[in-house]
Amino acid sequence: MAGMRILAVMIALALATGLARADVVVRIDLSEQQMSVAVNGWVRHRWPVSTARRGKITPVGDYKPQFLSRYHKSSLYNNAPMPYSIFFHGNYAIHGTDQISRLGRPASAGCVRLHPDNAAVLFELARANGLDKTTILIRE
Repeated sequence: MAGMRILAVMIALALATGLARADVVVRIDLSEQQMSVAVNGWVRHRWPVSTARRGKITPVGDYKPQFLSRYHKSSLYNNAPMPYSIFFHGNYAIHGTDQISRLGRPASAGCVRLHPDNAAVLFELARANGLDKTTILIRE
């Protein structure tokens, strides 16, 4: 009987931890034009990004996502497509780009651009785990 109770507790714990939301930490290194994504402390992804070109800025700091927009179009830049947008500071967002050949070097007006496939993965991590459990760290 005691064995059955232990088994029941183990199953309950396994189910509870499986349903728990993970901590997602997105680190963007402006000097390297790289993003790493850690889930519960383990780096799961490393991707090239494009951040602000000369004369523009990508804001450095620690942020929480403000809102998500899967099929966003820029209101500032001629309805430019911004798929899988994660807005983190006013009009600044992490989003997919069709300018894939420019990833790995500064090219944006300030947003953080990603390959659309990678942007979709990050968007889903933020959506599934919650904006409150997602942190964006941008460093020089």
